[in-house]
Amino acid sequence: MNIGDKIPAGLKGKLITPSEKELGKDAGKSVALSSLWKEGPLVLYFYPKDNTPGCTTEALQFRDHLKKFAKFNARVVGVSRDDAKAHCSFISKQDLNFDLLSDTDGSITEAFGVWVEKSMYGKKYMGIARQTFLIEKGKIVHVWEKVAVKTHAEDVLKVLAGS
Repeated sequence: MNIGDKIPAGLKGKLITPSEKELGKDAGKSVALSSLWKEGPLVLYFYPKDNTPGCTTEALQFRDHLKKFAKFNARVVGVSRDDAKAHCSFISKQDLNFDLLSDTDGSITEAFGVWVEKSMYGKKYMGIARQTFLIEKGKIVHVWEKVAVKTHAEDVLKVLAGS
């Protein structure tokens, strides 16, 4: 998906909130993606896997800067194909203060074009490309295709601030 594109109707995932971290596989409820940007901008960031080094670094950046996102009335939601149990573990272990969206059927990652062929040590496999989309009123207004996990939250905040 690109800047200016409307988010396809009907995309749903299972939203896990920090308050549900003790529920494990029973956490979360099915939500329409369109319900996530009703109050203001949505920072929808896609990451490969819970509790892995790069994904943890990126999540901690969003966690540590969440109050700054609130100043812009922006909601941060992380998305991966991990299930509710894995998301609960990630939220608990890293003391995350924002929601994670479980896309176990792959409909969201495929719609956003982040389910891609990757390569590691010469082996090819399918996985999630680390990308972030800033969504306002159902339209993509900014895309980060190349993400530096250590500074990504700050990079997103700069765009929200208009600098």
